[in-house]
Amino acid sequence: MRESRLRRRADRNVETVERELSGITEEAQAVASDTDLCLLICESLKQHGYQVKTEGLALVSRDKAALRQLHAPSVQAERERAMKALAPYEDQLLHFIANGDEVQPRLIRPVLVPVEPDTQYARLFRYASLHWSIPISNGYGRRLRFLLMDESNDKLIGILGFADPVFSLGARDSWVGWNFEQRKQRLCYVMDAYVLGAAPPYSCLLMGKFVAMAATSRELVDAFRERYSGRQTVLRQRVQLGELALITTMSALGRSSIYNRLKFRDRPLLISVGYTVGWGTFHFTNGVYEQILAFARKHCEGTAKAEGWGGGKFRNRQEVVRKCLIQLGLPTRWMRHQVRREIFVAPLAANTREFLRGEEDTLDYWNETTANYFEFFRERWLLPRAARDESYKAFHREEWRLWQK
Repeated sequence: MRESRLRRRADRNVETVERELSGITEEAQAVASDTDLCLLICESLKQHGYQVKTEGLALVSRDKAALRQLHAPSVQAERERAMKALAPYEDQLLHFIANGDEVQPRLIRPVLVPVEPDTQYARLFRYASLHWSIPISNGYGRRLRFLLMDESNDKLIGILGFADPVFSLGARDSWVGWNFEQRKQRLCYVMDAYVLGAAPPYSCLLMGKFVAMAATSRELVDAFRERYSGRQTVLRQRVQLGELALITTMSALGRSSIYNRLKFRDRPLLISVGYTVGWGTFHFTNGVYEQILAFARKHCEGTAKAEGWGGGKFRNRQEVVRKCLIQLGLPTRWMRHQVRREIFVAPLAANTREFLRGEEDTLDYWNETTANYFEFFRERWLLPRAARDESYKAFHREEWRLWQK
C-alpha cells in the first residue's frame, strides 16, 4: 500500500516538474521548498543529457564522447568548488606539469611519493584529479594517496588514490568466491583505487598503464602496512593486521583499453571481472548535491553507525540522494545513470582468493617493486611508443590551465 502511494506521488511530482520546468528561474532555484528542489533536480538531470521520465532516465547517446559530455557538468562543478582553494596556486602547480620537450623517455625515473594532508603535494593531487573526464570523489574510510613523480625532471607522471571498497560488488565477490560472513570479516584486506592514471605528456607515452602497474607494487603494500597495522577500525573496533590482499578499480567510461590485457611478463596484473549496473550519484553533483544534502539532513534519518565514518549521520552520498528522492516522492530509479564501468581486480599475492576466503592465514606476495615494473614497462611499451609517436613533444603545460590569470 505504502509503495503504491509513493509511486502515485512520484508520478504527480514528475508531471508537475515537467509542466513547470521550462519556466524555472535562478531565483526559484534558490528557494528551499520541496517543489523547487524537485524542479532543480530535474533541471540538473536534463543538463547532464538525460530525458527525465517516471520509469527512469534515458540516455540519448552511449559513445565515449557523449559519456564524457554527460560527466562535464559534474566535472565543472568540482572545478568551481576547488577554484577558491587552488586557483591562487595554479602557476606553482603547473610547474610540476612537464612540457613535451622536458620529457626524455630513456631518462624517466618514476618514484611513488605519499601525499600528506595540507601540503603542496596534496594540492597537486587535487589539481590533477580535476582534469579527469569524470568527477573524482575523495573516497571514504581508510585512504592512501600517491603522486608518481619523474625524478629526472621533478615532474608529475600520474596520481593514485585508494579508499575503502564498497561492501557489496557482485563481480568482485564472485571472483573471490567468498560468502557473506567471509566478506564481512575480510573485506578489510581490500582497497579500491578510486583514481588511477597519468598526466600529459606522460599519458601520451602509455604511462597510464605503468601507473596501474605501480598500484600493485610492494611500495603500496608497505605503505598500507605502515599506515594501518595495529590501528583500530571505527565501526567494529577491531585491530587491523595491516595486510593488503586485493586492489579493485573501475574504468572511467565503459570498456578500458588501458587496463585490459595488462601483464607483467606472463602474469595478468588487472583482471576484468564484469561491469557495474550503472547506479550512482555523479549526475546529482553539478551544484545540486549541496541542496540535496541540506534537505536530507533536515528531513531524513541516516544509518551511519559512527559519526567519524561516512560523513555524519549518512553512510555515503548514495544514501543521501536515495533518501532525499524518497522524501520528495521522486523515483529512486533516477539513481541509475546507465553508465556502465568495467570492474577490475588486482591480486597482490599468489593466494589472494584463498586468503580472502579465510582458507589461508598468510599472503604469498608477488613483491614486485615499481623499479622492477618500470624496467619491464620501458622496454615493452614506453620506448616503442616514443619511437613511433612523437606527439607527446607538442604538449605545453598551459594546455592544462583551468582558470584564467
